[in-house]
Amino acid sequence: MGYVDGFVAPVPDANKERYRALAKMASDVFIEHGATRVVENWGDDVPDGEVTDYARAAHKKDGETVVFSWVEWPSKDARDRGWEKVMADERMNPGPEEERPFDAKRMIYGGFAPIVEA
Repeated sequence: MGYVDGFVAPVPDANKERYRALAKMASDVFIEHGATRVVENWGDDVPDGEVTDYARAAHKKDGETVVFSWVEWPSKDARDRGWEKVMADERMNPGPEEERPFDAKRMIYGGFAPIVEA
């Protein structure tokens, strides 16, 4: 069933197109280095919860939208090899923090081993 990296991050609404451009570039890098699929999603129907929710988890501020993204890999081994190449790829240097389209410090990410696929 492969392996999946998941990401959640708040992005200022005014930076949606800048984020989309960054996500497109990054998805090309991931695919080039072994990923089989990259999906980037802009929050559209993300309700507030009673105990927790995406907004609280990502420390979303007013004027921001939470994105939910994932990268699919053929295996964890392929993911580990791919990530090494992704991190060494010069295109993934985001530049100065103040020029990035979102606050990466509030990004939540992790690797996941699928247990059900339908």
